[in-house]
Amino acid sequence: MTGTVTLRRDAGDGVAHVVLAHPAKLNAIDIAMWRELRRVFEALQALAPHDAPRAVVVSGAAGQFASGGDIHEFASFRFVEAELHDFHELVVAPALHAMLDCDIPLLAQIDGACIGGGLEIAACCDIRICGASSRFGAPIARLGFPMAPGELAVLAQVFGAATLRELLLEAPLLDAARALQLGLVHAVVADAQVAAHTQQRAARITALSPQAARLNKRTLRQIAAGGPSVAQRRAHFSYADSADHREGISAFIDKRAPRFERR
Repeated sequence: MTGTVTLRRDAGDGVAHVVLAHPAKLNAIDIAMWRELRRVFEALQALAPHDAPRAVVVSGAAGQFASGGDIHEFASFRFVEAELHDFHELVVAPALHAMLDCDIPLLAQIDGACIGGGLEIAACCDIRICGASSRFGAPIARLGFPMAPGELAVLAQVFGAATLRELLLEAPLLDAARALQLGLVHAVVADAQVAAHTQQRAARITALSPQAARLNKRTLRQIAAGGPSVAQRRAHFSYADSADHREGISAFIDKRAPRFERR
């Protein structure tokens, strides 16, 4: 039975939830899940800003985030070069880039295992919160294969080469404290508090300007790609006469909390 990736739209609080579920396999991510992950985030990115959630929480079902790829599928394609290439380059990498290309702030609610493909998905989130008993790693050297270039590039951009050398060359499983030390996560909380803490941080984001969040994420992507270009720098300032900009400045002058309405 294949796993699922489910999108639950917000219940009036501006926060949507994407849930990875493959409970019998600690939410191991199979091919169908990778494809659905891409579809979900491309659909979110395609929404008009006034229709889109202001934050998205990515989590796993049944007390686990994701334990990696579904190894039981591997024998069906990994030993044929063309099929192996297509899996990583045409299935996994596009799913990760759909997350990276999403202008909506993403938060990873990490319970339990965050391994391999799960770590890659978490890396595509802007804010990562885990429980004290969470474990992290990419121990694929134990399975006899390296990380694909497209996936390694994603992790290198977020975690840095030194951390990745430790993860890939020694194949350790790191505890939450070490993950925090290395910058894999932004906060470690008690296991029972992961969901509540993540929701609190999502609420902070939803209270701020969604336009500012989108533009900040877009500019960070441009910088990572070697930009922004002259045209992108010029376009950046098109927010000058926007409602969010006017509201934020007016609220400060009026000494009141800003009200960034959906428009």
